[in-house]
Amino acid sequence: MSDTVWSYRDTSWSQDSDLIGYDVEASDGSIGKIDEASNDAAGQWLVVDTGFWIFGKKRLIPAGAVTGVDHDGKNVIVNLTKDEIKSAPDYDKDDWNDDSRGRHTDYYTPYSSR
Repeated sequence: MSDTVWSYRDTSWSQDSDLIGYDVEASDGSIGKIDEASNDAAGQWLVVDTGFWIFGKKRLIPAGAVTGVDHDGKNVIVNLTKDEIKSAPDYDKDDWNDDSRGRHTDYYTPYSSR
């Protein structure tokens, strides 16, 4: 699995910071608010509640997609478009395992070098 997908580009973005509740901005607009955040040694990611945009769906976004964090404005910027996020694999907290992590890795790896 690609470490760059599951790690923040700048480690200071997650250290001593609670990103829950921050707005998430794709390259072409807002996608929702952070509902969960993981800083595990095995990988870092954000779970975004997309609200009515993708009704009833949450999207897991690996930390490697984050290109900026504005703590004052409570915004997280990602290097993805809304369509790329909408097309990502569904996230189910109760079904998060090696297989689902692998699907997310496969999907997001091409975007991690942007």
